[in-house]
Amino acid sequence: MKTLGFLGAGKMATAMARGFVAASKVAPQDMVASDPSPGAREAFARETGGRALESNAAVASEARVLFVAVKPDQVVEVLGELAGVLGGGHLVVSIAAGVPLARIEAAAHGARCIRVMPNTPALVGASASAFSRGATATREDAATVHGLLSAVGVALEVKEKLLDAVTGLSGSGPAYGFMMIEALADGGVAAGLPRDVAQRLAAQTLLGAARMVLETGQHPGALKDAVCSPGGTTIEAVHELEKAGLRAALIGAVRAASDKARRMA
Repeated sequence: MKTLGFLGAGKMATAMARGFVAASKVAPQDMVASDPSPGAREAFARETGGRALESNAAVASEARVLFVAVKPDQVVEVLGELAGVLGGGHLVVSIAAGVPLARIEAAAHGARCIRVMPNTPALVGASASAFSRGATATREDAATVHGLLSAVGVALEVKEKLLDAVTGLSGSGPAYGFMMIEALADGGVAAGLPRDVAQRLAAQTLLGAARMVLETGQHPGALKDAVCSPGGTTIEAVHELEKAGLRAALIGAVRAASDKARRMA
């Protein structure tokens, strides 16, 4: 892989590209992106150091690995316009939610295809991504995609039928985390903490909890139990969260987002 291309230069493409550069996976001069929006092209070039072009065909002619980072309803149209440019020598990596591999492959003019569900923490090297191979994608293709994605976080290969669930969990999940950090910080302010102190403590607390789950391998319920002393402050707080239906709300959020991804297909 000499040149990495992006069809679509929006926030997700820019976050991933910045992550790849930060991880020294791709040099800025070896990235090229296209987008109909001048503002998106300018932002991509400014934030990544890569080149931005108006033409999708120009990107496909330079890059053999192409990330398709457009809205789901634009994927087939964008690929369809590349007849005569796109072909079997290309690897198409779609990050569009809800668009099945069968539709991507039908529009990809014989290119090998992989479908990915990433998330925006790729920008800070902490993404949670899953991907599925198309019918003609090889192990080497999977290794290429895994190498890129794992350079900016965790990357797991799954069956395509599970990608909608991945969308609802980790694809949309950063928003859930941001809301929890904001709410915890608000609680800290309500209890008397300065806003900047409360927000930093809230963010670091969730980061620390996540690292404990990943690094200890223990069930999160067991880790929660270890914090809850008999008759203590934490079990009192957990009781309030249970009364408010925190678990049910989060489960419902993941299911709702997953169902939406399936409907988009």
